[in-house]
Amino acid sequence: MDNKGFISIEYLFALFIVIIIALGVLFFTSSALSSSFNIDDSVSHRLILDEVANQINQVNSNGEGYSKKINLPSDKGYYELTINKNKLIIEYDGKKGETLLPLVNIDSKDKLISGRSYLITKTDEGIVIS
Repeated sequence: MDNKGFISIEYLFALFIVIIIALGVLFFTSSALSSSFNIDDSVSHRLILDEVANQINQVNSNGEGYSKKINLPSDKGYYELTINKNKLIIEYDGKKGETLLPLVNIDSKDKLISGRSYLITKTDEGIVIS
């Protein structure tokens, strides 16, 4: 600004460039944060999937009559686990993940819902989830 209160064109142009750079940095920062939250969400659901698969495999390997109670956490939002023959599938927020259950062949299609408890039992007919 000069003595009379006028702003020069160079000053306005420099201010405009600084604003554009700040908006660009803000956009990339918000994009990186969003990506980080998405990765965190995916990892937490993948850990739930792997933990339930490990519990089912443990019951299967310990023999007939062995049972184990599992509690599905509800603090990660709503999700469903579907057991289909030798696969365990998790579905949440329009996303899907799956893992194999080797040596386990479950005839029924069971759905496990977040926030509930289930009893996994090995019988002479196979794995029963109730």
